[in-house]
Amino acid sequence: MSPGERDTGSAGLGGLDRAAAILGAFDEHHRELTLAALVTRCGLPRSTTHRTATKMIELGWLDKPADRYRIGNRLFEISGLVPVRHELREAALPFLQDLYNATRTTVQLGVLSGTQVLLVDKITGHRPMPMLSQVGALLPAHCSALGRAILAYSDDATVQQVIDAGLEKRTPRTLTTATALRRELAAIPDRGLAVEREEGNIGISCVAAPIFGPLGGVVAAVSVTGPTALVRADRAGPAVRLAAAAASRAYTSR
Repeated sequence: MSPGERDTGSAGLGGLDRAAAILGAFDEHHRELTLAALVTRCGLPRSTTHRTATKMIELGWLDKPADRYRIGNRLFEISGLVPVRHELREAALPFLQDLYNATRTTVQLGVLSGTQVLLVDKITGHRPMPMLSQVGALLPAHCSALGRAILAYSDDATVQQVIDAGLEKRTPRTLTTATALRRELAAIPDRGLAVEREEGNIGISCVAAPIFGPLGGVVAAVSVTGPTALVRADRAGPAVRLAAAAASRAYTSR
């Protein structure tokens, strides 16, 4: 490594920091990266990136079948041990399947991760919608029904963090002011449902309900998502609430 590379790149970063930077270069839209693309996205010097990535391949954290890097199988194996997947997902999955059978529309399970929603599981059936995010993706909490279903039962500090992070305008229908978002969140407990109509994607709507944990706090949300003409609160809402209540009981009993 040249002195210039050391100054502009990984000075002060430990091995775990470098590995984290490399892993952070991958996302839903960048599943495979050339070395040049990996360098650009992780911000480390080329030699540091290559050396760290090579070690990560040895550990199974990365894979490189040809000229592109991708996430390795070892991380997938480890991810199955994360409580949100091992416990929450296993408790909720039967009811996600029941919800899909009842609605025949995409069903999603999400948890709050910082100021966004982490998509933990998803059932699409034979009618996948490519515009929707994949499992492991992060969704905006302020304009997703999953996020609102969780935020409506969260403390004010959590809601304020989402507001402070910025209320991005995803479509012309997106609520982008703190007042409008708080008003919408305040209405959710009375109806037991969060509703989002074309705020994340034009033509797509979503209905969600919260899942509660053993201590009574909200831990996740389950939703039905699909074409606006098909997904309506009066039709899908009762099934969504039923699935969320059943998942809450199952998760609490674990």
